[in-house]
Amino acid sequence: MNAKPELTLLLASPRGFCAGVDRAIQIVELALTKFGPPVYVRHEIVHNRYVVESLEAKGAVFVEELNEVPEGAKVIFSAHGVPKSVPAEAQSRELFYLDATCPLVSKVHVEAERHHNAGLQVLLIGHAGHPEVIGTMGQLPDGAVTLIETVADAEAIAPADPSKLAYITQTTLSVDDTSAIVAALRRRFPDITGPHKEDICYATTNRQDAVKEIAPRSDALLVIGAPNSSNSMRLVEVAERVGCPYAALVQRAEDIDWAALRPVLKDGGTIGLTAGASAPEVLVEEVIDAFRQHYDVKVETALIRDEAVQFKLPRVLAE
Repeated sequence: MNAKPELTLLLASPRGFCAGVDRAIQIVELALTKFGPPVYVRHEIVHNRYVVESLEAKGAVFVEELNEVPEGAKVIFSAHGVPKSVPAEAQSRELFYLDATCPLVSKVHVEAERHHNAGLQVLLIGHAGHPEVIGTMGQLPDGAVTLIETVADAEAIAPADPSKLAYITQTTLSVDDTSAIVAALRRRFPDITGPHKEDICYATTNRQDAVKEIAPRSDALLVIGAPNSSNSMRLVEVAERVGCPYAALVQRAEDIDWAALRPVLKDGGTIGLTAGASAPEVLVEEVIDAFRQHYDVKVETALIRDEAVQFKLPRVLAE
């Protein structure tokens, strides 16, 4: 019997759930325990099918819009945040609602309002159509926020008053891409107002830094996450940017493209593994087990920094 080729698996740390995702999932689970099913959730609570399906099995019902929520039901808003029109509609219908918006996203919402109230034109660096961007733009009247997606957008924008500008950012962007956009804005508009503290969240930054640490040492790198998860997609891009020969997103072990991996890993080698902020650790274990079927795996953890962030739960659930 042929021995399995040896494979070093470099496990990025930190990886997986961040404090905002952890809090959002807890809110749904505690609401189900306290109020009983069904509890309705507007949009995916976090961008991960495994998490969504696990909550559905416990009695959560996921809907796209509030008009799908019956009278008298309990409803939760997702971690990505919602436009102001959503809680307003819930109040007008007298629905009981809980807001699972990540506190770091809420911080960006507050910044947007503060800049707008100070008479500044607000520029939002982010990706069009992402739920977080929709929620942030929806904090202000239509037209009050201008979306900047690229350096080219930053170079092309022609504000009404260049001395009255502020920028905010989506929390899950590439740190490097965002730095380039901010640099272009600051060069063109030296008076532009930025955040007191970086808008890109600690978890996004840490997970990208961990990939920068392991990707140059890896023959291939896998990111466990969903294709609609911004922070997960950015991790694949970071790995490619620092020169990893093969980087791919997988939702679960069954998505691993063994045919593509074998030529890269040859007779073993080193594979990097991380998980986006919405991916549970159980999926990391699943992928490691899948590699053990094909290789003699030695797991090494590459810890770049500890995370000890926790966010408070809504009072009604904490009691």
